[in-house]
Formats: sequence, C-alpha cells, structure tokens
Amino acid sequence: MPADTSIFQLLGVPLLALASAVWIVCAGRILRRRRYGEAARRYRNRLGALPRQPKQGPAVESVELSPAERDAFAGLVRQFDEGRS
Repeated sequence: MPADTSIFQLLGVPLLALASAVWIVCAGRILRRRRYGEAARRYRNRLGALPRQPKQGPAVESVELSPAERDAFAGLVRQFDEGRS
C-alpha cells in the first residue's frame, strides 16, 4: 500500500466498479420487464377484437359403413397405392 494514498482512495475504484455492475444489472432487469409488459399489452389489445374461441371442438362424428362401401373404399386405397408406385 503506497504511503501517500488514503484508504478511501484505495477502496474508491472497487466500490465504483461494484456500484456500476449493480446498476447495469438492475437497469437490464427493468428494461426487460418493461419490454415484456409492452409485448403482453400489445398482444392483449390485438386479440381483443377477435371473437372468443370455443374451449372444445365439435363433437366427433362417425358413420358405420356397409360391406359394399368398405369394399369400394378398399378399392380406392389400392388405386391410390398403385398410382404412387
């Protein structure tokens, strides 16, 4: 430790560096939070004009095929398979 330097001068630079690092971290968090809040607000405003979507889709419908219809469907599938080969 130099004789002509006070303890306050020696601690000044590390304390200034620490204060700068804390300030940068806090400013980054504030800016990130603000950016997220603006994006969420824009998202809400944009979708506010759209009608509400139903929570569930339409009911599943099924139809029983007769044996003749099953045979016709199997023939179509075979035709498609031959066309791809």
